[in-house]
Formats: sequence, C-alpha cells, structure tokens
Amino acid sequence: MKKLIPLIALMMMSLQSFSQNVIDSTLIQLKKPIVRLVIKDLIKGDGNKNELLIVSKKIDLLEKKVVIKDSVINKLNERVINFESMLNTKTNQIALSQELSLKLQTDLKKQKVKTKLMSGAGILVALGILVLTK
Repeated sequence: MKKLIPLIALMMMSLQSFSQNVIDSTLIQLKKPIVRLVIKDLIKGDGNKNELLIVSKKIDLLEKKVVIKDSVINKLNERVINFESMLNTKTNQIALSQELSLKLQTDLKKQKVKTKLMSGAGILVALGILVLTK
C-alpha cells in the first residue's frame, strides 16, 4: 500500500490537464414589455402545472371511487342473486309442503273410509256370530 502512494502521486503529476476559458459573450436583451409578458407566461405556466397536478390527483381519486363503487355494486348484485336463490328454494319448499299436505289429506280420507268400513264390518261380524250361535 505504501508503494502505491508515490506511484499515484507520480501519475497525477505527469498527466496533462486543460480547462475551458471561453466565456459566451452573446447576450440577448429584451424590452421591458416583452420581459413582462415572458414573466407573466412563466407564472401562468407554473400555475398551469400546479393545476394539472391537482386535476390529475382528482382524476386518480375519482377513479378510485369508481372502483370502490363498482365493487359495492358487484357485492350487491351477488346478494340479490343469493336472495333470489333463497326465494326459489323457499318457493320449492312451499310447493313440496303443499303437495305433501294434499297427499296426507287424501291418505287421511282413505284411512277414515277404511276405519268406517272396518267398524261396520265388525258390527256385521258380531251380528253374524249372534245369529249363528242362536
């Protein structure tokens, strides 16, 4: 490391360097009314840049709102679909229960007729036994 330090110093002294000493002497001079217009334009341009940034931020915010509203709408549509499927299920259940109720009513009527016939047949059997035993 100590050997490199003199080597670096020797290399730096042996290099040639130059610099630019030329100064641009061309000046543009504007009249006062034109300078005022240029300043107004620059100020207006800066204001337009700021306004553009604000409008861009508003557009981004509105786009985010639209995305949120779309997601809310999609969720509500899913809920409507779920409610419709629930309504269809309940309608099917009601139709099935009405059908079963009608079937049970017809079965009950048939059972009542059988019971009446059997009770009437029991009386006839008892009368027949009485007649035969006498």
